[in-house]
Amino acid sequence: MVEHAPSTTDAVPDTAPAAASAVRSDAVADPAGAPDAEGPAPGEAADPARPRRSAATRAAILAAARDRFAADGYERATIRAIARDADIDPSMVMRYYGNKAGLFAAASEIEVHAPDLTHFPREEAGARLVRHFVERWECDETLTAMMRVGVTNEAGAERMRGVFAEQIKPVLAAVCPVPEEAPTRAALIASQILGMALCRYVLHLPPAVGLSHDEVIAWLAPTVQRYLTAEHP
Repeated sequence: MVEHAPSTTDAVPDTAPAAASAVRSDAVADPAGAPDAEGPAPGEAADPARPRRSAATRAAILAAARDRFAADGYERATIRAIARDADIDPSMVMRYYGNKAGLFAAASEIEVHAPDLTHFPREEAGARLVRHFVERWECDETLTAMMRVGVTNEAGAERMRGVFAEQIKPVLAAVCPVPEEAPTRAALIASQILGMALCRYVLHLPPAVGLSHDEVIAWLAPTVQRYLTAEHP
């Protein structure tokens, strides 16, 4: 159990805007730039364990938020429910993230770290891209959580679209034979990579789950390679 902050009121405002456009990572209150919610009282000696407890609190909040957003959607998820799932006082969520929009932005922060495909032989681009995403899905629970959120509500879907627009399309444009076709090719590649992720990590379809990494790459890479570099059909 992570620590509880004294509850100030029973009514915790849920002030998040509904529009996905309001959900931006720069809306997150930066706890590092604000007084520490768990800092020592005046005259009290600093506790070396506080940073570890603070990190554990944030991790518990974000994990609960991802699950709650995935289960209830952005609109129905509440600060109070997320705090209950994290076993902390709702005031702690408000102290760290400000409101639901800030919490969602933090919970949905994704860096896919897509490889620079210009550094590899052209014929290896598809396999390199598929391998990268298989490894990312396996080690980053945020991607899986956001996949669940993305298929249940518009705010999550908008966040996923933003990730692909900002982080994936520029990578593909660098190797695309016709740069203006990059958005279309990115959508086709997403149909393969996100489709496999949905089947393997969200729906847990046994045949998809049972494939090894190398088998997933062997099946998907030729199609992704065609979407990357083939001439327009």
